[in-house]
Amino acid sequence: MRLFISGSIAFDYLMAFPGRFREHILPDKLDRLSVSFLVDSLHRRRGGCAANIAYNLALMGEHPLLIGTAGRDFESYGRELADAGVDTSGVCVCSDVYTASFFANTDSEGNQIASFYPGAMQYAARLSLKELCRDQGIAIVSPNDPGAMMGHVRQCVQMGIPYIFDPSQQIVRLSGEELTEGSRGAYMVIFNEYELEMFGKKTNMKEPDLLEGAEVVVVTLGEKGARISVKDRVVEIPPARPECVLDPTGVGDAFRAGLMKGIVHGLKWETAGRMGSLAAVYVLETDGPQNHRYALVDFLKRYREQFGSDTGLEELTA
Repeated sequence: MRLFISGSIAFDYLMAFPGRFREHILPDKLDRLSVSFLVDSLHRRRGGCAANIAYNLALMGEHPLLIGTAGRDFESYGRELADAGVDTSGVCVCSDVYTASFFANTDSEGNQIASFYPGAMQYAARLSLKELCRDQGIAIVSPNDPGAMMGHVRQCVQMGIPYIFDPSQQIVRLSGEELTEGSRGAYMVIFNEYELEMFGKKTNMKEPDLLEGAEVVVVTLGEKGARISVKDRVVEIPPARPECVLDPTGVGDAFRAGLMKGIVHGLKWETAGRMGSLAAVYVLETDGPQNHRYALVDFLKRYREQFGSDTGLEELTA
């Protein structure tokens, strides 16, 4: 089963603020917010939601098809992805613009303030899944140009491709009607806690309402793990234990990759969710969303060290 990864491809500009944002934001002055943070470091890293998800899947032995737009500065980035095992034939390179840019400032508590410049991503709606997705598979529609996201949602529905709706960073830009449409036709909807609250305010839908359309709802809970809700039960996923904590950028994308790896191999939710938790930890321990390396055998060994023996993993070692 092929994995189709639709979403952003970007360069991340990652900054670190040694203090805590909450100490410098005045709740009673939010209507006149004006703050500036002096950062200790700035690094340029490969990123973008779809590229991060695809990269992590490739580390786990998959060959996902990356679907998105990049700019004239993508050549070396594309080689890195291809060398890792990502199928980049679904990437359209726009030679007259630069690849999208993500600017993130992270404080000492792991909170982020971020901005995103679309660059080549503004042309992502030109990509058609009908032309790119010719095999049986499952898709994820992750943050991208809003028009591209909704176009790919509708194409998945028309083609009968089960898809994971991951609006996250684009909840701000998508309308309540679009968010409702994307969730209603999805196989799975995934958020973090804050994004779920934002989604609810724009759609008037709560977590149980989402299960009237989607089969599965996943909410990531940071250091508390994750929650997977299906029609008849709720599965609580514990967090994996990091050896150190360097940078949270891309952690959610890695969780999605681990979860998808489990899904396509038919593993139980407890196992797939734990795979997501462990994949996220690898990113948390490194500087940037694609600077970590591991082989599947190493991943499975660490999984057993973290969570104990699990018969559901036997298929992955065959």
